[in-house]
Amino acid sequence: MSFRYIHYGVDSDEKPKVTWPLLKRVFAYARPYRGKILLSLVLVLLITGLDLLTPLIFRDLIDNTLPNHDVGRLNLLALALVMIPLATTVIRIMRRKTDASVGEGVIYDLRRHLYAHLQRMPLRFFTNTKTGELMSRLNNDVVAAQTAISDTFVGIVTNTVQLIATLAVMLALEWRLTILGLLVFPLFFLAAKRVGMKLRDIAREAMDHNAYMNAMVGETLNISGALLVKLFGRQSIEIARFEERAARVRDIGVRRAVVGSQFWATMGLVTVLGTALVYWIGGHLVLSDIFTIGTLVAFAGYLGQIYGPLQYLTNAPVDFATSIVSFERVFEVIDLPHEIDEKPDAIALTNVKGDLVFDHVSFNYNTESAGLLREVRRHGRTDTIGAVLSGDVQPSGNGNSIPPPPAVPPKIKAVNRAREDISLDLKKAK
Repeated sequence: MSFRYIHYGVDSDEKPKVTWPLLKRVFAYARPYRGKILLSLVLVLLITGLDLLTPLIFRDLIDNTLPNHDVGRLNLLALALVMIPLATTVIRIMRRKTDASVGEGVIYDLRRHLYAHLQRMPLRFFTNTKTGELMSRLNNDVVAAQTAISDTFVGIVTNTVQLIATLAVMLALEWRLTILGLLVFPLFFLAAKRVGMKLRDIAREAMDHNAYMNAMVGETLNISGALLVKLFGRQSIEIARFEERAARVRDIGVRRAVVGSQFWATMGLVTVLGTALVYWIGGHLVLSDIFTIGTLVAFAGYLGQIYGPLQYLTNAPVDFATSIVSFERVFEVIDLPHEIDEKPDAIALTNVKGDLVFDHVSFNYNTESAGLLREVRRHGRTDTIGAVLSGDVQPSGNGNSIPPPPAVPPKIKAVNRAREDISLDLKKAK
């Protein structure tokens, strides 16, 4: 069986791709939480409905209540302007709790799956893999991956609902101003497309550099690594290496912040442009008595509500692709094959008796190296075979000069500790 390990390169030009099989695999982790996701969507509908009421209240206040000096209606509308935000806040807290439950559940499932897979990997996987890299995949990448479901996916659905509902009300108020407000949408799309892939590549590079730095920390700060550093007087060398890698992490973080700020600054300018157009054209329509001041104020309020979802949805592919990168890194480890897979119909070894025989058995470190032990012939009871293979004693009591293979003694010793009599006959196996 061919065996592969984690790829450590940080300068690869390979671009991560969002494919349908990958999406199906990602959303499989959200399937156990369908009920909570549905509850979150219901809460979103309630929040959207309450948010749509506020601009209508301002329109009624400006066009009807104040001109008619209706004190009772004024008090009622003022109370509504207080109660709506309070109700919205309570619902938002409930929704946030639901979303957090989904996100943390995904983290738990993904981390549990990854850890269980690592526990079944062979010993030589851990001798060829950096501990810091594994810790980065198990912690940082898993936490980043859950945003694809708990934040990005739920956010896409939430903002889509808000966008559709707000557009419907805007079209009912004034379809001409609605079209005018949407004229700036292509600018949103172009900005997102230009910055999106750049942010995604930066995110991948940042994750790789962080993992590389964590791997070095794991190597040099464990007991054996620290001992070697001190024995060879490499403290200053290791400090310089760490500073170099930490500087790369710092620089990539600055690049990410700058590119992100450029994107949001562009979005802000587009929003201001759309709002200015609406007030300019809408002001002329008010002066021409085509519609009222209250309608213009309400429309401007809805315009502010629609640009938020537009900004999110244009940037959603960037956020989703960035979180997919984390899933790719986790799946890269989960997809590593096991050297030995237990069959589903495997028979448990219980109450066995007899001797253990090794006849023409060879051991080696890996498939590329020559055999460490060749044509081994050993025979003994199960309560002594562990000592025989580990190089402690031979059946005759003399010292064994044959060096033990690194991956075999733990398994044999585990049998020895069980104090069971085992009968195995391995004939001419390699």
